[in-house]
Amino acid sequence: MEDKPRYSRVSDILDLAIFMSSKIQGVTISEISERYNVSRRTAERMRDSLTCIFPQVDEIESNDNQKHWGFINYSISSLISFTPKELANIEQYQRRTTNKELKEELGKTVEKIKAFNRKNQNTIENNIELILETEGYAVRQMPQYKISLDTLGVIREAVQHSKMVEGTYHNKKRLIEPLGMIYGDKIYLIAREKAKGNEIYNYLLHKFENLKLTDKVFDKGDFNLQEYTNLSFGVYHGEILNVKLSFSPELAQDALQYNFHPTQKVKQEKDGSLTVSFKASGDKEIIWHVFKWGAGCKILAPKSLKEEYKQYLEDCLKNN
Repeated sequence: MEDKPRYSRVSDILDLAIFMSSKIQGVTISEISERYNVSRRTAERMRDSLTCIFPQVDEIESNDNQKHWGFINYSISSLISFTPKELANIEQYQRRTTNKELKEELGKTVEKIKAFNRKNQNTIENNIELILETEGYAVRQMPQYKISLDTLGVIREAVQHSKMVEGTYHNKKRLIEPLGMIYGDKIYLIAREKAKGNEIYNYLLHKFENLKLTDKVFDKGDFNLQEYTNLSFGVYHGEILNVKLSFSPELAQDALQYNFHPTQKVKQEKDGSLTVSFKASGDKEIIWHVFKWGAGCKILAPKSLKEEYKQYLEDCLKNN
């Protein structure tokens, strides 16, 4: 009798079931390997172990020339529950957002999850309150931009179905091809404008008026939002700079704990200082960030950014 395929970490198998169930097109062996940081052979064993537990797991047809595996006409929702920490994370985000409509939507989302998770509800509520009490946050002084849930809904549907939207931006009617949104202190719409060709622009979403979904579809090509955001230090895009920053010995330990950019490389120097290098655009946002670190942070390269920072400091002094 042939042994059934086994994988020893039961927690990973259960997590894989949730991961696989969350994807309409299922998951590939490569995605399993990447998510759990295992070899392809181990990823295959994990899939095989899961199929022994859930016979409903089968190959799902796709058009990308890769085999996808997922649940066929079956739901594992009865096996899923939410921990107090997971719910507290959402509630923390709800507290921090400055968008009134988004805050309301997140609140309703939490209510639905709690209703779905009614088992041991009192214990969950108590634990959430404990987490929220022990994980406060500083109030951030920033403007609040009113963006309706209808506007967010239009953009989300447009991105999902590659449909153009029309609306007024800076008193001009525009036909836009939405590619995604970036959330920061403001919400930016990443899009192409039909009249301007294939160039990609960042629009302030709150400045649009009368946004409406159209029936016109567009081809977003190979655009990838994550790859796009990785090119920039913040949300602004422009010339890619080879940036090198130096942090004094007093700031080195704090800087070591900081994630400046996905491409960053850090080097601990003999004198205790720290050198951080990365490639990104967004010179103004880099300058603003360097300023926050004070005199202990210096721009080593490129020279153009260093000169721009000096000019920024001189302008600040002239105006005060």
